[in-house]
Amino acid sequence: MEVYYSFSILIVIATVFSYINHRFLKLPSTIGIMVIAMLVSIGLVIIGRFTTKPLNDFYELVRHIDFTQMLMGGMLNFLLFAGAIHINLQDLKEQKIPIIVFSTLSVLISTVVVGFALYYILNNLLPIINIHIEIPLIYCFLFGALISPTDPIAVLSILKQAKVSKALETKVAGESLFNDGVAVVIFTVIFNVAQGMGDFDISIGSISWLLAKEIFGALIVGTGLGYLAFYAIRTADDQKLSVLITLSVVTGGYMIASAMHISGPLTMVSAGLIIGYSKQKALEKYPNAHLKGYLSTFWELIDEVLNAVLFLFIGFEILLVKDLNDYWLTGLISIIVVLFARYISIKVPTLIIPFKEKFSKGTITILVWGGLRGGVSIALALSIPEGDHKPTIIAATYFVVVFSIIVQGLSIGKLANKIKI
Repeated sequence: MEVYYSFSILIVIATVFSYINHRFLKLPSTIGIMVIAMLVSIGLVIIGRFTTKPLNDFYELVRHIDFTQMLMGGMLNFLLFAGAIHINLQDLKEQKIPIIVFSTLSVLISTVVVGFALYYILNNLLPIINIHIEIPLIYCFLFGALISPTDPIAVLSILKQAKVSKALETKVAGESLFNDGVAVVIFTVIFNVAQGMGDFDISIGSISWLLAKEIFGALIVGTGLGYLAFYAIRTADDQKLSVLITLSVVTGGYMIASAMHISGPLTMVSAGLIIGYSKQKALEKYPNAHLKGYLSTFWELIDEVLNAVLFLFIGFEILLVKDLNDYWLTGLISIIVVLFARYISIKVPTLIIPFKEKFSKGTITILVWGGLRGGVSIALALSIPEGDHKPTIIAATYFVVVFSIIVQGLSIGKLANKIKI
């Protein structure tokens, strides 16, 4: 019942903040909700200097919600499925090489660059000016793994308004759909190494097998679920039952993925893509009204509601950072390092891999600046066990996520219009 009350409160607050943003701020919905949540959090901190009760009450509410479990064990599956079901699989096939490279190789490159760069700056450069923020290299890699997956939910609508090319929009969307699962696997491997688990095999063969099982197993299971679900949707020919079937795919599919120890996010993405593609093909042959609008409307609504709650909670996560003044330098360094790593992770593959199309300077700029970080990064940071380095990693993650969503998210549209890709 406690989870129900907590989620109910978040829904009500998200609705109020969404209304305020729609009437007054007029920012993109998710960004507006997050900004208002951050302002409210800062206001509570200021009020807390005079009377601690409202701050403590709200802090306890936020602290007792298991954001990692809520997002990784539930919301992310619905959000990825809702995003995938609206994406044209044929467009993804046309951009399959860049998407595969950016969602796998680029994540690895970004993890390594962030890890080495952050470690060198914090442990070698800052002590020169008598600033000491020491973090072991393995934890720098851990931060690199959790901060590397992109989350362009907030920026996709802006890119559409900016009228960028369909190819570029597909690259951004496709990368974000697939790199979450890859990043979670990399994070898990580094996390086990950091914790010094003696029974965990860190050989190249073992890690390669883990990645292959998580990725290809998820794609096979998700594809099978997608085709099975659409067969049921087509033969049932009932609007309400169609929605129920897709809900079962998300909830039941995640349970299957967990039991098989494969990537739940990638399972949901592949299932959503297959159902969306099959629906599109069926409509070309047999224009069914319930396929045309009912499923799309339902999942658009789910997407909007869960995104509102997600970005609301991201805004409130500032309350979990004990003292921002202690981490502003680490946060600023992390922002610069992550942007640099993002550039390297996009630029290097375009130089060494013979893509069909040549990436212009403007395209690379949009891919770099449009690589927003979001809830997945925060959820992974919060999943780290309590220890000396966890507060620093959480604070650095929060700085990067807030900067990317607010600064990059609000400026990517103007940048795209200026470059005119």
